[in-house]
Amino acid sequence: MEAREWDAGSYDAISAPQQEWGATVVERLELRGDETVIDAGAGTGLVTEMLLERLPHGRVIAVDASQAMVDRARERLPADRTTVLCADLETLELPEPVDAIISTATFHWILDHDALFARMRALLARGGQFVAQCGGEGNLDAVRGIARDLGPPFAEHLAAMAPTWNYASAQATRSSLERAGFAVSAVWLEPRPTVPPRPREFMETVIFRIHLMALPQELRDPFLDAMMERLPAPAQLDYVRLNFDATAI
Repeated sequence: MEAREWDAGSYDAISAPQQEWGATVVERLELRGDETVIDAGAGTGLVTEMLLERLPHGRVIAVDASQAMVDRARERLPADRTTVLCADLETLELPEPVDAIISTATFHWILDHDALFARMRALLARGGQFVAQCGGEGNLDAVRGIARDLGPPFAEHLAAMAPTWNYASAQATRSSLERAGFAVSAVWLEPRPTVPPRPREFMETVIFRIHLMALPQELRDPFLDAMMERLPAPAQLDYVRLNFDATAI
């Protein structure tokens, strides 16, 4: 399985926190109802469905880099009002600019935010809204600290990994957006401690998905077992969300 692939069925079953965060992003958009909007990192389309409810005469272009997620989204979403694309956000091109872009729980997986935001600006019409939420500075610090402290036999494999996340600060994000050609009306960090459904599966499918691929098969279950033993009960995860509202200029 490639690093960008996801278990779409598992994600559907356990992604209640991401859906909750996504709903707040959709609510922040100011819409007439006839716009064309990109859902950047649409996953299986659960948040896209919420967006479509606010666009009775509009369209959504749902984009994700995982073919499994895209396949599930195509099953879920109405084809007459949705275009679902399997594509990298950093290189995405469209024939015409769109009216708005939203994104939830995605941008921290992309390391180069300058390049990402420049590409998003190129896809937006002047005056278009760019509203997003992702992991920010401090996100999962305690959980990641537990993983770092596990020691052998896991440490050598995890230490050899390339950087996985970009949990950016509010100030760095504001500066990056402004360099890309956005006027930023708000950018903020929000602690969101979360007890996920099915915590062990949540860590396997969402948090440590890429890290598990770096481990030999025989170490993956022991890694998850060790994490679960060290997490407090209930398994509260120290999420911090980075939010921003910006406009293309």
